[in-house]
Amino acid sequence: MVVKKFGLKNFLESNTFLNIGDKYSTGQITIIGGSNLFHGAPILALKAASRMVSMTYFSTPVEDKSVADKIKSEISSFVWIDRKDLDSYISKSDVVLIGPGLMRSHVREQGFVCDFTGEETRKMSLLLFRKFPNKKWVVDGGALQVVKVPDIPKGAVVTPNKKEFEMMFGEKLEEDYKNRCEQVFKLSNKYNLIILTKDSVSIVSNGKETWSIEGGNEGLVKGGMGDVIAGLTTGFLAKNDALFSACAASFLVKKTAEKLAMERSYMFNADDLVNKVPKIYKELINS
Repeated sequence: MVVKKFGLKNFLESNTFLNIGDKYSTGQITIIGGSNLFHGAPILALKAASRMVSMTYFSTPVEDKSVADKIKSEISSFVWIDRKDLDSYISKSDVVLIGPGLMRSHVREQGFVCDFTGEETRKMSLLLFRKFPNKKWVVDGGALQVVKVPDIPKGAVVTPNKKEFEMMFGEKLEEDYKNRCEQVFKLSNKYNLIILTKDSVSIVSNGKETWSIEGGNEGLVKGGMGDVIAGLTTGFLAKNDALFSACAASFLVKKTAEKLAMERSYMFNADDLVNKVPKIYKELINS
């Protein structure tokens, strides 16, 4: 197995903003997430993705809609949709991100026995996966923790942290870099998924090709960073293939973190990161 290094030259191959011709030419996406406990996660994903696509449909629980209303003063380029209307918006979306901020409590993790709130997430996720198996999916956060791997649509991008990786695949993520590359490659091939790990050297594989993304810093261990990666992956995926999109999202986040560390050491959080991303994107493109 050959592991290729993803760098600036690869990043510049993005088709995201090429041939912009009309209102919908950069794609439409749906983001499903949030809860009365975790309302920050989908907002971070929303901020990351909405700057990259033509239309963003944002679905949170009805009781969480007030959060979406509040951020409209800061970002107005999204449409809040009720969960009962999901089908029609998913149908016209190029990509669907599910999971950031969804409830995921477990009674017994490895057996996927959930409490009531986790069970609601599981039922909704499975229903949508079965209805739209051919849609481009990015599966993150709460959704990863309550479904079994074979239930996830083939070709989906999954972005597990170390705990979620173990819950999904029943094995710990290898600490040794070479072993980790082989592990991710084999699991991607077995389940026909694009797996993105979030490490000092991140690994992305679709079971045929495997790429490494270096860089970043310890500031990325803070909460919410994965939601930004999931949002950027969704944005790139609207106009690019899944393997590239996951690599590009990881690369952009790492470069942004490096710039933030130069400015303020590790005194930055996910809000700082997501707000800095557009500037770093411009610098990378202009380079």
